[in-house]
Amino acid sequence: MDLRKLKTLIDLVSESNISELEITEAEGKVRIVKGGTSVVVAAPAAPVAVAPAAVPAAAAAAAQPAATPAPEPVAEAPAARVIKAPMVGTFYRASSPGAKPFVEVGSAVKEGDPICIIEAMKIMNEIESDLEGTIARILCENGQAVEFGQPLFELE
Repeated sequence: MDLRKLKTLIDLVSESNISELEITEAEGKVRIVKGGTSVVVAAPAAPVAVAPAAVPAAAAAAAQPAATPAPEPVAEAPAARVIKAPMVGTFYRASSPGAKPFVEVGSAVKEGDPICIIEAMKIMNEIESDLEGTIARILCENGQAVEFGQPLFELE
């Protein structure tokens, strides 16, 4: 992949709402992940000169001392299990605007039960539970854009 194309991809990721992009071409594979700082990981068939340039930028950002102590990570409750979005799209709790939501807080779900819809490219995808339990929290608002892997429901 040439440097101009790689630069364009990095710019697209940094200016959009997506957090990760992976492209595979004949020359190799490029994965761009957006976080606090942009990180580029390339695993091409032929070496790419841009990947090493991204490492010093990330290392320099990590080497800067923090002016204030970093907050401690919030530990997730060990009993909580999460159902995550299997795709990018728009989250809907019901099959149509006036319909009853698939699940509410306190609803018991079994593996394979429909729990929500994610609209992607004007296609309504019914999402089924991959876990069994009781809905403890609904982590997304109706009509909210969700990303791949984003937590949707917390189960007890």
